This record gives sequence, C-alpha cells and structure tokens, in this order.
Amino acid sequence: MMARLKVTQKKSGIGGTSSQRNTLRSLGLKRIGDTVVKEDRPEIRGMIHAVTHLVVVEEVD
Repeated sequence: MMARLKVTQKKSGIGGTSSQRNTLRSLGLKRIGDTVVKEDRPEIRGMIHAVTHLVVVEEVD
C-alpha cells in the first residue's frame, strides 16, 4: 500500500504567483485550514514542493 500525505493549507495564496494559486487549487485546497489526503506520488510531491511555504504536510496511514 502506498503512503498517504495529509496536506493542510496554512497561508493564503493571494500574494503568490498565479501558478502557485493554481497548484493549491489542483491539490484541492481552496482556503486556509482546508485539508486533503493525497497518495504519496512524485507528481504530488512536486506540487507540494511548489507551495511548500503555504502548506503543512504530514504522513498518515
């Protein structure tokens, strides 16, 4: 079974670039405090890396 990542938005995307805002939306995050659980895959890791300053990531089982 693949590991899963719990991604929580902690800061607003308003001050960021449009690609950062689009990345948040692609992850399923719309507002501060939103949390999504995603499979731990390279493409998800890359999206998280692009907005690492706006989100908090935890591994869940």
